[in-house]
Amino acid sequence: MALRQVIEAYGVRLRPFRAEDTADVVDGCADPRTQRFISGLPTPYTETDARWWIDAGAPAVWAGGGAAYAVADPATDRMLGAVGLSNPVPARRQAEIGYWVRPAARGRGLAAAATRALSEHAFATGTVRLELLTHPENGPSQRAALAAGFRYEGLRWSAGSSGDAGRHDLLAWVRLTDDPAGPTARLLPDLPGGVLTDQVVALRRLAPNDADLMYRLHSRPDVVANQAPPVPPTREAIERRCRFTESGWLTGEIARLLITDVASGTPAGSCGLSFTDVAAGEASVGYALLPDWRGRGYATRAVRLLAGWAFGPAGMARLTAGTVPDNTASHRVLERVGFQREALQRGRLPGLAGARLDDLTFALLPSDLR
Repeated sequence: MALRQVIEAYGVRLRPFRAEDTADVVDGCADPRTQRFISGLPTPYTETDARWWIDAGAPAVWAGGGAAYAVADPATDRMLGAVGLSNPVPARRQAEIGYWVRPAARGRGLAAAATRALSEHAFATGTVRLELLTHPENGPSQRAALAAGFRYEGLRWSAGSSGDAGRHDLLAWVRLTDDPAGPTARLLPDLPGGVLTDQVVALRRLAPNDADLMYRLHSRPDVVANQAPPVPPTREAIERRCRFTESGWLTGEIARLLITDVASGTPAGSCGLSFTDVAAGEASVGYALLPDWRGRGYATRAVRLLAGWAFGPAGMARLTAGTVPDNTASHRVLERVGFQREALQRGRLPGLAGARLDDLTFALLPSDLR
């Protein structure tokens, strides 16, 4: 069964491109964000490029078994963005879905609405699997995928190309014909109001501009000594960690947070939480403070806030924390929160030059939280 030329659902209209869309196509495709995250666009993007797309590019997509729709406002028919199907594999009844939205129309849920509308029509006409690929730094696109009912499937190594910037990884999101319409439930929900606080310390999601602080903290010898293996991170690794914080959160891989002093707003350290067993509802926590903020109970407060969020909105059933046996300061933090010593696992962790390190494990249940 063929796709309809016009689809109207979820507050958007999907229709063919028209000559009067030229200026709006330029507005969307010349935008730096669109240029960054959609490979293959001419730079600079001009009216000539837009006219070619409308007259030849979009019709060629249709002729090749895909689809290319303008996303329009149902009330005015003004073009707001684009959505389409590409890379069809008829034998597998699958295709790839993609979209972009004009700068002035962003933040209104249009990408999710258009993706949902086209996905459901594609499923109704014989498609059984849709893939959606996003750049790891494109948080809004990942949120649109989740809102449209797509689930994170995995990382595609070096699957994308950014021209002079070289190749990069892509995150793969998938929706099947019998999946719920969405939104997809997340393993790691957003923090309520974007922050956790007890009015003394506050936790917020790590951001790209935190790289200097994070490198200074995590390259300290005393911090490095308490990780496995005890090797300092590179500056590039820290920058990548900060840039990809949101994708780690949205994919359910890890929640990375900055610890700040509420009174001054000064960063004090960092903490994080990652699942160790999703089916069992178990996750692991970690934390580190800058020297000036140690001995004030800030680590205890931060871990307590993180545990409360984990057992509450995140719905976890059990938290663990692994420490080297002689890190008594960390042991005291965990015990003040309510963690209990559970096991000494000999030689569990990698050390230097082939050595192995013991791992002293603590665990916390919701009823233990102090």
